[in-house]
Amino acid sequence: MDVIFAKITLENEEEKVITKQDLINEGYDCEIFVNETRLVDNMILKKDNYIIYILKQKYDNLQNMFNGCSLLTSINLTNLNTNKVTTTEQMFYNCSSLTSINLSKFNTDNVTNMSGMFNGCSSLPSIDLSKFNTEKVTNMNGMFQNCSSLISINLSNFNTNNVTNMGSMFHGCTSLPSIDLSKFNTNNVNFMNAMFFNCSSLTSINLSNFNTNNVTHMNGMFYNCSLLTSMDLSSFMTNNVTYMQKMFEGCSSLTSLNLINFNCDKIDSTEKMSEMFKGCQYLTDVKFKDFKIRLLIDLKNK
Repeated sequence: MDVIFAKITLENEEEKVITKQDLINEGYDCEIFVNETRLVDNMILKKDNYIIYILKQKYDNLQNMFNGCSLLTSINLTNLNTNKVTTTEQMFYNCSSLTSINLSKFNTDNVTNMSGMFNGCSSLPSIDLSKFNTEKVTNMNGMFQNCSSLISINLSNFNTNNVTNMGSMFHGCTSLPSIDLSKFNTNNVNFMNAMFFNCSSLTSINLSNFNTNNVTHMNGMFYNCSLLTSMDLSSFMTNNVTYMQKMFEGCSSLTSLNLINFNCDKIDSTEKMSEMFKGCQYLTDVKFKDFKIRLLIDLKNK
């Protein structure tokens, strides 16, 4: 099914109207909601009303389903059958007015791609994903990117055994003070670039369980995490990392950093490590072995 929802708004003061019968005439078996209220047959919608109709079919692709629904404030998908869905990529992309969402009955058993799912949900303060089954997911790139009002998120139930891409996962979560990723299995992850980019309210983070043996991209990983004062990355193995530029740039409160197991052998140019510690003006205690790290620290202090 290519068309699975409709939105009706007033643009440039031009009135647009639609009726439930109009949709039925187009062959859709649907339920219409405006602000979560069911409408009667043939009710005419005017003014700033927003229409969403959920079809009673089963889908395998929910990609971009609500992409750009910037006036949507709440959504309840309890009646949506998602048993066969394999992708929710950018499903709620730029739903910038969304403040609540009910995904308690969302079946994600077969989903493999959740990239950008909540990207741009800049008014959402919290998301309950406790019922999500992520066992088959391989791509979480940008999943919560630019969720700038997000202050709490519980991912303790997330199964990340098969995830290969976590790039930009929390990019721009500027209000998030802490993230518990202690249950994350990162054995198969290749991309962690910009994972915590501009998480400017983050005061602590524990990544001691992270397995980074297969990671190739760490560029911009902690960019502008300006409230972090220390990080113990002693468990990080970087034998396969090829990009580290801007990794800690803008970490302006950072005073200590443990990089004792960092290996930069696969990084073949200084450009790929450029500005790694830029703006870390209070960083005075760095544990390391790799001589390339030494050179970068020396350059920072000049």
